[in-house]
Amino acid sequence: MEQFHDVMEEVAAARARGEPFALATVVRTVSLTAAKAGAKAIVRADGTISAGWIGGGCARGAVLKAARDALADGVPRLISVQTPDALRAIGREAGEHREGTLYARNMCASQGTMDVFIEPFAAAVELLIFGATPLAVALTDFGARMGLRVVVAADPVDHRHVASAQELIAGFDFSRPTPAERYTVVATQGRGDEAALFGALSVSSRYVAFVGSRRKVMALKDALIGKGIDHKRLDELHAPAGLDFGAATPEEIAISILAEIITVRRRKTKEAGPAQAVTSSAAE
Repeated sequence: MEQFHDVMEEVAAARARGEPFALATVVRTVSLTAAKAGAKAIVRADGTISAGWIGGGCARGAVLKAARDALADGVPRLISVQTPDALRAIGREAGEHREGTLYARNMCASQGTMDVFIEPFAAAVELLIFGATPLAVALTDFGARMGLRVVVAADPVDHRHVASAQELIAGFDFSRPTPAERYTVVATQGRGDEAALFGALSVSSRYVAFVGSRRKVMALKDALIGKGIDHKRLDELHAPAGLDFGAATPEEIAISILAEIITVRRRKTKEAGPAQAVTSSAAE
């Protein structure tokens, strides 16, 4: 039970950090196998195991390959590692994917069968908010409810207003690791707009929006270009932020901005096409 708790604690920690990983769980074993039903392991994106155990080399290679594939396409899968005789008995071949199960070959002397469920957890999608205004507070609340990892950059004296954010950053001038998917909103509303907009346009993001008029952006344009912001980045800026459906209160404007983010995000997913399950063969 101690190993189980260690794995689940690491699952919680990895999710809090927003890291991608796959959770491999042994769901069934037949005959002699090193791991038993209930055994778990966390597989990183690079195919290494960070916590837990799912047995030795007989099944390890096939399971790690399936975990990497699951992380690549976001599709959970069930892998059944069986002996050549067992596969022949049910008319299956190693590498075959049928009825939701991927079959792999166990060439070890133990001659056991092990079924492992692979559940991928994608890297967290980040909502980066500049400012701690009432609108920023509403974005922090609603963004978290949508399952986004909310990061707020604001003056430290204002952090108390957005204390529910998963990460707080002091000020607007910073550099930090870029997550796989980030959406940025400048919601300073007159309190440090230029510095915040410069910070937002200086980091990589799929979407950057400014809560303010296009005219206000144009007034800041020369200063931003003088600081090194590219013309193209300014042209891609969403200003005013959000879908235009007459939003008036901070909560309504936050909803309009998140609706625009959903539109941008789902459009990109649609353009990328549906994820395809990828079969894998067992390691010898």
